[in-house]
Amino acid sequence: MSTPGTTRDDVLDNPALASLTGPHARFAERRGRVLRYPVDVSPWLALPDEPDADDWADLAALAGPGAEVPLPGYRGRVPDDWEITFQIEGVQFVDDGLAAAPDPEAVRLGPADVPEMLDLVARTQPGPFLSRTIELGTYLGIRRDGALVAMAGERLHPPGWTEISAVCTDPAVRGQGLATRLILAVAHGIRQRGETPLLHTGAQNTNAIRLYESLGFRLRRRTAFLAARAPERLVDGRAAVPVA
Repeated sequence: MSTPGTTRDDVLDNPALASLTGPHARFAERRGRVLRYPVDVSPWLALPDEPDADDWADLAALAGPGAEVPLPGYRGRVPDDWEITFQIEGVQFVDDGLAAAPDPEAVRLGPADVPEMLDLVARTQPGPFLSRTIELGTYLGIRRDGALVAMAGERLHPPGWTEISAVCTDPAVRGQGLATRLILAVAHGIRQRGETPLLHTGAQNTNAIRLYESLGFRLRRRTAFLAARAPERLVDGRAAVPVA
């Protein structure tokens, strides 16, 4: 649990921006004031807190004409020439007394495990996990008879904080508390670095929310997860390539 005054939580208002200009700066692809992770690492991208017309034009150029752009965490206005294609309400939780602890059955997952991780994610749908997402932090898993049946890991990394993500369990072994054990094990690693765990989920995901609250997470803010389609025609002849 964070101690008041020692860990700023205002960086969580725009966690992707804080990550990509901080501990995850090495991943950042930038055009103007818009930053994003490589598309095979994470769908999270970072707009300024109050994006203007130039920022939206830069985002369109970065994504490409007519591309669908994930805008997780963004709650502002989308320009009229952008089409919203997906939108749900979300919630952000922070550690408020987790009983974080290592787990003797949890193993650290690496690049060789990614095919199995992608398969588990495809079957359980915990949220985006891509071919290079594992590069963002530590991922732990539990195996049964050699097969990966549960996992959880680290994603966004605002200064002083680390997001727990990709929490999923094979349906065949649900109800055994594996997700709880992995969340607490990942949180233990985060705490060992002197950082504070956080996580995001959909506001309608009531089962997960009950679990998180029972473990010691506290609702910090409501957010949104949306995607929008960029205009087919880019303005000012902007090139659809990232500018370092």
